[in-house]
Amino acid sequence: MVNMAKLMKQASSMQKNMEKMQAELAEKTVEFSSGGGMVTVVARGDMSIESITIDPKVVDPDDVEMLQDLILAAVDGATKAAKEMASEEMSKITGGLGLPGGGLPM
Repeated sequence: MVNMAKLMKQASSMQKNMEKMQAELAEKTVEFSSGGGMVTVVARGDMSIESITIDPKVVDPDDVEMLQDLILAAVDGATKAAKEMASEEMSKITGGLGLPGGGLPM
């Protein structure tokens, strides 16, 4: 029989570790570029966008759709990379528990 107090202590410790990891993830960043580096997005591990950099060469008033597509692609890539980074970090805490989303409360 599993010692319930021990199990509760482990769960509490895991929760504290996850909270600490989430705070650390908010400080870590990933970068993703589209259009051969014409648009670059930096995202944090908490899925927030830190910055978007647009090369002036790609700003064409006659082709706004291309710029929109490049921004969308860069934001999408950066958020996917941030989510993957967060999942990898959280799996270090959750181990093989099989929690959905790597244990991330999203």
